[in-house]
Amino acid sequence: MDSPSHTVLVVDDDAAIRFLCRVNLELEGWAVREAATIAGAREELAGGDVDVVLLDVHLGVESGTAFLGELRRLHPGLPVLLLTGSVGTPALDATAADGVIAKPFTLEELLGPVRKLAPRATSEAG
Repeated sequence: MDSPSHTVLVVDDDAAIRFLCRVNLELEGWAVREAATIAGAREELAGGDVDVVLLDVHLGVESGTAFLGELRRLHPGLPVLLLTGSVGTPALDATAADGVIAKPFTLEELLGPVRKLAPRATSEAG
């Protein structure tokens, strides 16, 4: 089997959401790393090779949107998609995220934005 061409980091305190994202992204051919906290996300990012971050807005008492600012400073150009049940609020609309995925989401609502931000490096035609 071919090795994944891109890596997605899923940062969410809900284990079921991380599992759902991981399984579906892996079926699409991406490698997936997971973190339940901002500290865990920092550790995963320190390991390198992350192409896209899926970041929950509310990580328990931690703020995903505050962490987004840190990501923009420390990892400029790294695509970040916010995961949230709070879509439509002015605070989210004004973020520097590359997109927002509303919870609950469909498979295509998850995969479509990730595909756009991390297109497969290898063509399926061939």
